[in-house]
Amino acid sequence: MKNVLSIFLSLFLVLGLMAGCNDEPTQSENGSSNDQTAEQTDEASFPVTIKDAADQEVTIEDQPKNIISLIPSNTEVAYELGLGKKIVGVSDYDNYPEEVSEKEKVGGQELNVEKIISLNPDLVLAHESGVQMASDAIQQLRDSGIAVIVVNEAANFEEVYDSIEMIGKATGETSKADTIIEDMKTKVEDIKKKVAKIEDQKSVFIEVSPEPEIYTPGKNTFMHEMLQIINAENVSKDIDGWAKIDQETIIDKNPDVIITTYGYYTENPKQQVLQREGWSNVTAVEEEQVYDVHSDLVTRSGPRLVEGVEELAKSVYPEAFGEQ
Repeated sequence: MKNVLSIFLSLFLVLGLMAGCNDEPTQSENGSSNDQTAEQTDEASFPVTIKDAADQEVTIEDQPKNIISLIPSNTEVAYELGLGKKIVGVSDYDNYPEEVSEKEKVGGQELNVEKIISLNPDLVLAHESGVQMASDAIQQLRDSGIAVIVVNEAANFEEVYDSIEMIGKATGETSKADTIIEDMKTKVEDIKKKVAKIEDQKSVFIEVSPEPEIYTPGKNTFMHEMLQIINAENVSKDIDGWAKIDQETIIDKNPDVIITTYGYYTENPKQQVLQREGWSNVTAVEEEQVYDVHSDLVTRSGPRLVEGVEELAKSVYPEAFGEQ
Protein backbone atom coordinates (compact mmCIF):
# COMPACT_ATOMS: atom_id res chain seq x y z
CA MET A 1 0.00 0.00 0.00
CA LYS A 2 2.88 2.36 0.84
CA ASN A 3 4.44 1.57 -2.52
CA VAL A 4 1.19 2.45 -4.29
CA LEU A 5 0.96 5.74 -2.41
CA SER A 6 4.57 6.56 -3.23
CA ILE A 7 3.98 5.97 -6.93
CA PHE A 8 0.81 8.08 -6.86
CA LEU A 9 2.59 10.99 -5.13
CA SER A 10 5.46 10.79 -7.59
CA LEU A 11 3.08 10.94 -10.53
CA PHE A 12 1.22 13.87 -8.94
CA LEU A 13 4.46 15.83 -8.55
CA VAL A 14 5.51 15.13 -12.16
CA LEU A 15 2.13 16.18 -13.51
CA GLY A 16 2.24 19.30 -11.36
CA LEU A 17 5.64 20.23 -12.72
CA MET A 18 4.44 19.65 -16.31
CA ALA A 19 1.39 21.81 -15.72
CA GLY A 20 3.59 24.54 -14.26
CA CYS A 21 5.78 24.47 -17.37
CA ASN A 22 2.75 24.66 -19.63
CA ASP A 23 1.51 27.71 -17.76
CA GLU A 24 4.49 29.71 -18.99
CA PRO A 25 3.65 31.93 -22.00
CA THR A 26 4.60 30.31 -25.30
CA GLN A 27 6.49 32.27 -27.91
CA SER A 28 5.37 32.44 -31.51
CA GLU A 29 7.77 32.57 -34.46
CA ASN A 30 8.00 36.34 -34.23
CA GLY A 31 8.78 36.21 -30.52
CA SER A 32 5.40 37.37 -29.20
CA SER A 33 3.59 35.60 -26.38
CA ASN A 34 0.43 33.62 -26.93
CA ASP A 35 -3.01 35.16 -27.36
CA GLN A 36 -4.11 34.37 -23.82
CA THR A 37 -1.15 36.24 -22.32
CA ALA A 38 -1.74 39.16 -24.71
CA GLU A 39 -5.37 39.28 -23.66
CA GLN A 40 -4.40 39.33 -19.99
CA THR A 41 -1.97 42.17 -20.69
CA ASP A 42 -4.65 44.16 -22.53
CA GLU A 43 -7.13 43.68 -19.72
CA ALA A 44 -4.51 44.85 -17.23
CA SER A 45 -4.11 48.09 -19.20
CA PHE A 46 -7.58 49.29 -18.22
CA PRO A 47 -8.93 51.76 -17.30
CA VAL A 48 -7.88 53.88 -20.31
CA THR A 49 -8.71 57.51 -21.07
CA ILE A 50 -9.02 58.62 -24.68
CA LYS A 51 -9.43 62.11 -26.08
CA ASP A 52 -11.71 61.53 -29.05
CA ALA A 53 -12.51 63.48 -32.22
CA ALA A 54 -15.25 65.40 -30.39
CA ASP A 55 -12.58 66.69 -27.99
CA GLN A 56 -14.08 64.62 -25.18
CA GLU A 57 -11.96 62.74 -22.65
CA VAL A 58 -13.62 59.34 -22.37
CA THR A 59 -12.57 56.87 -19.68
CA ILE A 60 -13.22 53.19 -20.32
CA GLU A 61 -13.04 51.32 -17.02
CA ASP A 62 -12.79 47.73 -18.26
CA GLN A 63 -12.03 45.99 -21.54
CA PRO A 64 -15.29 46.16 -23.53
CA LYS A 65 -17.30 42.98 -23.94
CA ASN A 66 -20.24 44.36 -25.96
CA ILE A 67 -19.52 46.86 -28.74
CA ILE A 68 -21.80 48.78 -31.09
CA SER A 69 -20.47 50.46 -34.24
CA LEU A 70 -22.36 53.33 -35.83
CA ILE A 71 -20.52 53.48 -39.17
CA PRO A 72 -19.16 50.79 -41.56
CA SER A 73 -15.54 51.97 -41.42
CA ASN A 74 -15.44 51.52 -37.63
CA THR A 75 -17.00 48.08 -38.02
CA GLU A 76 -14.39 46.98 -40.54
CA VAL A 77 -11.61 48.11 -38.21
CA ALA A 78 -13.20 46.28 -35.28
CA TYR A 79 -13.48 43.03 -37.24
CA GLU A 80 -9.89 43.34 -38.42
CA LEU A 81 -8.93 43.66 -34.75
CA GLY A 82 -10.64 40.32 -34.10
CA LEU A 83 -13.60 41.82 -32.25
CA GLY A 84 -16.38 40.29 -34.37
CA LYS A 85 -17.84 38.25 -31.52
CA LYS A 86 -18.04 41.34 -29.32
CA ILE A 87 -19.99 43.36 -31.90
CA VAL A 88 -23.65 43.34 -30.85
CA GLY A 89 -24.98 46.06 -33.13
CA VAL A 90 -24.08 47.89 -36.35
CA SER A 91 -25.49 50.62 -38.57
CA ASP A 92 -28.06 50.03 -41.29
CA TYR A 93 -25.33 50.61 -43.89
CA ASP A 94 -22.93 47.90 -42.77
CA ASN A 95 -22.24 45.18 -45.33
CA TYR A 96 -18.72 43.90 -44.60
CA PRO A 97 -17.71 41.37 -43.56
CA GLU A 98 -20.65 39.09 -44.34
CA GLU A 99 -21.18 38.31 -40.65
CA VAL A 100 -22.53 41.81 -40.04
CA SER A 101 -25.78 40.76 -41.71
CA GLU A 102 -26.45 38.71 -38.58
CA LYS A 103 -25.92 41.64 -36.21
CA GLU A 104 -28.67 43.86 -34.80
CA LYS A 105 -29.22 47.06 -36.78
CA VAL A 106 -29.34 50.25 -34.72
CA GLY A 107 -30.20 52.85 -37.37
CA GLY A 108 -28.60 54.96 -40.07
CA GLN A 109 -28.67 58.74 -40.09
CA GLU A 110 -31.13 58.53 -37.21
CA LEU A 111 -30.06 56.30 -34.34
CA ASN A 112 -32.43 54.05 -32.45
CA VAL A 113 -31.25 55.00 -28.95
CA GLU A 114 -33.63 52.62 -27.17
CA LYS A 115 -32.42 49.72 -29.30
CA ILE A 116 -28.78 50.59 -28.61
CA ILE A 117 -29.34 50.74 -24.84
CA SER A 118 -31.30 47.47 -24.91
CA LEU A 119 -28.27 45.69 -26.39
CA ASN A 120 -26.33 46.58 -23.23
CA PRO A 121 -23.11 47.83 -24.86
CA ASP A 122 -20.19 49.01 -22.77
CA LEU A 123 -18.64 50.79 -25.78
CA VAL A 124 -20.19 52.61 -28.74
CA LEU A 125 -17.97 53.56 -31.68
CA ALA A 126 -19.39 56.75 -33.22
CA HIS A 127 -17.84 58.83 -36.01
CA GLU A 128 -16.95 62.47 -36.48
CA SER A 129 -18.84 62.66 -39.80
CA GLY A 130 -22.18 62.05 -38.07
CA VAL A 131 -21.60 63.53 -34.65
CA GLN A 132 -23.49 66.78 -35.25
CA MET A 133 -26.60 65.05 -36.59
CA ALA A 134 -26.50 62.48 -33.78
CA SER A 135 -25.32 64.76 -30.97
CA ASP A 136 -28.53 64.39 -28.91
CA ALA A 137 -28.52 60.61 -29.31
CA ILE A 138 -24.86 60.37 -28.32
CA GLN A 139 -25.50 62.47 -25.24
CA GLN A 140 -28.39 60.19 -24.25
CA LEU A 141 -26.07 57.20 -24.52
CA ARG A 142 -23.44 58.90 -22.39
CA ASP A 143 -26.07 59.92 -19.82
CA SER A 144 -27.08 56.26 -19.56
CA GLY A 145 -23.52 55.34 -18.59
CA ILE A 146 -22.29 54.00 -21.93
CA ALA A 147 -18.80 54.94 -23.08
CA VAL A 148 -19.01 56.59 -26.51
CA ILE A 149 -15.88 57.19 -28.57
CA VAL A 150 -16.12 59.55 -31.55
CA VAL A 151 -13.58 58.35 -34.11
CA ASN A 152 -11.95 60.98 -36.33
CA GLU A 153 -12.99 61.53 -39.94
CA ALA A 154 -9.81 60.75 -41.85
CA ALA A 155 -8.61 62.89 -44.75
CA ASN A 156 -5.36 61.00 -45.33
CA PHE A 157 -3.66 57.73 -44.50
CA GLU A 158 -1.99 59.03 -41.34
CA GLU A 159 -5.41 59.96 -39.99
CA VAL A 160 -6.72 56.52 -40.98
CA TYR A 161 -3.91 55.03 -38.92
CA ASP A 162 -4.93 57.32 -36.05
CA SER A 163 -8.49 55.95 -36.29
CA ILE A 164 -7.29 52.36 -36.11
CA GLU A 165 -5.01 53.20 -33.20
CA MET A 166 -7.86 54.88 -31.30
CA ILE A 167 -10.21 51.92 -31.75
CA GLY A 168 -7.41 49.54 -30.77
CA LYS A 169 -6.73 51.46 -27.57
CA ALA A 170 -10.43 51.70 -26.68
CA THR A 171 -10.93 47.96 -27.07
CA GLY A 172 -7.67 46.75 -25.54
CA GLU A 173 -6.24 45.63 -28.86
CA THR A 174 -3.33 48.03 -29.21
CA SER A 175 -0.87 45.37 -30.38
CA LYS A 176 -3.19 44.17 -33.13
CA ALA A 177 -3.85 47.77 -34.17
CA ASP A 178 -0.11 48.38 -34.48
CA THR A 179 0.23 45.23 -36.58
CA ILE A 180 -2.59 46.28 -38.92
CA ILE A 181 -1.05 49.73 -39.39
CA GLU A 182 2.41 48.35 -40.12
CA ASP A 183 0.94 45.84 -42.56
CA MET A 184 -0.90 48.63 -44.39
CA LYS A 185 2.24 50.75 -44.56
CA THR A 186 4.23 47.83 -45.96
CA LYS A 187 1.65 47.15 -48.67
CA VAL A 188 1.54 50.84 -49.62
CA GLU A 189 5.32 50.86 -50.00
CA ASP A 190 5.16 47.73 -52.17
CA ILE A 191 2.68 49.47 -54.48
CA LYS A 192 4.86 52.58 -54.64
CA LYS A 193 7.81 50.47 -55.75
CA LYS A 194 5.80 48.90 -58.56
CA VAL A 195 4.69 52.24 -60.01
CA ALA A 196 7.93 54.14 -59.34
CA LYS A 197 9.34 53.20 -62.74
CA ILE A 198 6.36 54.64 -64.62
CA GLU A 199 7.75 57.47 -66.76
CA ASP A 200 4.57 58.82 -68.34
CA GLN A 201 2.41 59.96 -65.45
CA LYS A 202 -1.30 59.74 -66.24
CA SER A 203 -3.98 62.22 -65.22
CA VAL A 204 -7.02 60.72 -63.51
CA PHE A 205 -10.55 61.91 -62.82
CA ILE A 206 -12.40 60.08 -60.05
CA GLU A 207 -16.19 60.19 -60.21
CA VAL A 208 -17.93 59.14 -57.01
CA SER A 209 -21.49 59.82 -58.19
CA PRO A 210 -23.11 59.66 -61.65
CA GLU A 211 -24.68 62.50 -63.59
CA PRO A 212 -26.51 64.79 -63.30
CA GLU A 213 -24.68 65.72 -60.06
CA ILE A 214 -21.11 64.51 -60.42
CA TYR A 215 -18.94 64.61 -57.30
CA THR A 216 -15.18 64.16 -57.15
CA PRO A 217 -12.46 64.11 -54.45
CA GLY A 218 -9.99 66.98 -54.51
CA LYS A 219 -7.01 67.73 -52.30
CA ASN A 220 -7.21 66.94 -48.58
CA THR A 221 -8.94 63.61 -49.19
CA PHE A 222 -7.40 60.18 -48.88
CA MET A 223 -8.50 59.41 -52.45
CA HIS A 224 -6.27 62.28 -53.60
CA GLU A 225 -3.47 60.74 -51.56
CA MET A 226 -4.17 57.38 -53.19
CA LEU A 227 -3.50 58.91 -56.60
CA GLN A 228 -0.28 60.41 -55.29
CA ILE A 229 0.75 56.99 -53.97
CA ILE A 230 0.27 55.37 -57.38
CA ASN A 231 2.16 58.16 -59.18
CA ALA A 232 -0.91 59.59 -60.93
CA GLU A 233 -2.18 63.17 -61.19
CA ASN A 234 -5.56 64.06 -59.74
CA VAL A 235 -7.15 66.45 -62.25
CA SER A 236 -9.34 67.73 -59.40
CA LYS A 237 -6.38 68.70 -57.22
CA ASP A 238 -7.43 72.36 -57.39
CA ILE A 239 -10.64 71.46 -55.51
CA ASP A 240 -10.62 71.23 -51.71
CA GLY A 241 -12.29 68.14 -50.26
CA TRP A 242 -15.27 66.42 -51.86
CA ALA A 243 -17.14 68.67 -54.26
CA LYS A 244 -19.62 68.79 -57.13
CA ILE A 245 -18.07 69.47 -60.53
CA ASP A 246 -19.71 70.38 -63.84
CA GLN A 247 -19.18 68.35 -67.00
CA GLU A 248 -17.61 71.22 -68.95
CA THR A 249 -14.82 71.46 -66.37
CA ILE A 250 -14.16 67.71 -66.61
CA ILE A 251 -14.00 67.91 -70.40
CA ASP A 252 -11.57 70.82 -70.21
CA LYS A 253 -9.32 68.90 -67.81
CA ASN A 254 -9.19 66.06 -70.38
CA PRO A 255 -8.12 63.19 -68.08
CA ASP A 256 -6.20 60.18 -69.41
CA VAL A 257 -8.20 57.82 -67.16
CA ILE A 258 -11.64 58.05 -65.56
CA ILE A 259 -12.42 56.01 -62.44
CA THR A 260 -16.01 55.56 -61.27
CA THR A 261 -16.92 54.22 -57.83
CA TYR A 262 -20.64 53.53 -58.11
CA GLY A 263 -20.84 50.37 -60.19
CA TYR A 264 -22.22 48.43 -57.21
CA TYR A 265 -25.52 50.29 -57.50
CA THR A 266 -25.49 51.65 -61.08
CA GLU A 267 -25.64 49.34 -64.08
CA ASN A 268 -22.66 49.54 -66.44
CA PRO A 269 -21.12 52.88 -65.36
CA LYS A 270 -18.38 52.61 -67.98
CA GLN A 271 -20.89 52.71 -70.84
CA GLN A 272 -22.68 55.61 -69.22
CA VAL A 273 -19.47 57.64 -69.27
CA LEU A 274 -18.45 56.56 -72.79
CA GLN A 275 -21.84 57.56 -74.19
CA ARG A 276 -22.06 61.03 -72.67
CA GLU A 277 -22.76 63.76 -75.14
CA GLY A 278 -19.78 66.03 -75.75
CA TRP A 279 -17.24 63.69 -74.13
CA SER A 280 -16.00 61.95 -77.28
CA ASN A 281 -12.78 63.99 -77.45
CA VAL A 282 -11.82 63.35 -73.83
CA THR A 283 -8.72 61.14 -73.92
CA ALA A 284 -10.10 58.63 -71.37
CA VAL A 285 -13.30 58.25 -73.42
CA GLU A 286 -11.59 58.20 -76.80
CA GLU A 287 -9.21 55.45 -75.63
CA GLU A 288 -11.86 53.73 -73.47
CA GLN A 289 -9.77 54.09 -70.32
CA VAL A 290 -12.79 54.11 -68.00
CA TYR A 291 -12.84 51.72 -65.03
CA ASP A 292 -15.03 51.09 -62.02
CA VAL A 293 -13.60 50.44 -58.55
CA HIS A 294 -15.87 49.38 -55.70
CA SER A 295 -16.72 52.39 -53.55
CA ASP A 296 -16.16 50.61 -50.24
CA LEU A 297 -12.50 49.99 -51.08
CA VAL A 298 -11.68 53.63 -51.78
CA THR A 299 -14.04 55.57 -49.51
CA ARG A 300 -14.11 53.67 -46.20
CA SER A 301 -11.29 54.74 -43.92
CA GLY A 302 -10.27 51.29 -42.78
CA PRO A 303 -7.80 48.48 -43.49
CA ARG A 304 -9.24 47.72 -46.94
CA LEU A 305 -8.09 51.11 -48.25
CA VAL A 306 -4.86 49.41 -49.29
CA GLU A 307 -6.89 47.10 -51.53
CA GLY A 308 -8.43 50.23 -53.01
CA VAL A 309 -5.00 51.69 -53.73
CA GLU A 310 -3.99 48.52 -55.52
CA GLU A 311 -7.21 48.45 -57.57
CA LEU A 312 -6.62 52.07 -58.63
CA ALA A 313 -3.02 51.30 -59.53
CA LYS A 314 -3.99 48.28 -61.63
CA SER A 315 -6.60 50.35 -63.47
CA VAL A 316 -4.28 53.27 -64.23
CA TYR A 317 -1.01 51.37 -64.75
CA PRO A 318 -1.93 47.74 -65.50
CA GLU A 319 1.48 47.11 -67.03
CA ALA A 320 3.16 47.63 -63.65
CA PHE A 321 1.17 44.71 -62.23
CA GLY A 322 1.39 42.33 -65.17
CA GLU A 323 -2.24 43.02 -66.05
CA GLN A 324 -1.56 43.87 -69.68
